[in-house]
Amino acid sequence: MARDLLSQLKAMTTVVADTGDLEAIRRFAPHDATTNPSLILQAAQTEAWRARLAGIARHSTDIDDALDAVAVEIGSEVSELIPGYVSTEVSARLSFDTDATLARARSLIERYARHGVGPERILIKVAATWEGIRAAQQLEREGIRTNLTLLFSFTQARACADAGVTLVSPFVGRILDWYKAQEPEADFSDDNDPGVQSVKRIYDHFKGHGYRTVVMGASFRNMGEILALAGCDRLTISPALLGELAASEGDLERRLSPSDAETSPPEPQDEAEFRWALNEDAMATEKLAEGIRKFTADQRKLEALLGELRQG
Repeated sequence: MARDLLSQLKAMTTVVADTGDLEAIRRFAPHDATTNPSLILQAAQTEAWRARLAGIARHSTDIDDALDAVAVEIGSEVSELIPGYVSTEVSARLSFDTDATLARARSLIERYARHGVGPERILIKVAATWEGIRAAQQLEREGIRTNLTLLFSFTQARACADAGVTLVSPFVGRILDWYKAQEPEADFSDDNDPGVQSVKRIYDHFKGHGYRTVVMGASFRNMGEILALAGCDRLTISPALLGELAASEGDLERRLSPSDAETSPPEPQDEAEFRWALNEDAMATEKLAEGIRKFTADQRKLEALLGELRQG
């Protein structure tokens, strides 16, 4: 009997909801979920959440306090609906400040604890800059698990695995966007998709070198990208694409498997090697910078909204 693709995908990959929409999380029953300023802004469009945000903002000492309070409020509710991790993001403005990232991450964990959510349920989301990776390495030593985001290159992934981070989120769709802009007539379907190729390379490297870091494909543009990565450790998927998968039937083939990876010793890279390799990768350099700017732009919008609500 034919089964929907989402059910089959869940049998081989941990499915994560890329949304702060509580109703979508209830509907699709993902294992994990993630939040960030962009997703919180979406949630703030509903009257119910807008009223709650107003209450949080008025009881906060400043905008930074309000931002973290809102993130933890939403994250705590999400944690009640799922069995796994909730990813919560450190401000993108801190992407090049290791010490500030550490301080903000510890503060978020303390806030979650006050809501009765332990550190074992939280992934602190940090941009995969050299400074962010160093912060994540220290947090992991302290028992705080991390999710390295805005990851576009193999060199970023290698550095994250060497640092012992819990999870990395390679951005499939944004990689595809860059290559389509460069070569609009090229065929980037299925296995030709450079974002899909990037995740496969990272996955095989991690499994082949015995790294325990989880690979979670992110930022999908279409269902085909998801199907091409069936079997990846985790995939974080928007409600729209979760709906497409749930409504589609057919036989889903597993495309990634640890047994397919070639085993060899790891080769850690130092800071100079990391920065040079990233500099040589125009796509990764441009998309990382753009991603930080976009996350910060949404954070500014959220700050403005919270500022209005505090005044109101």
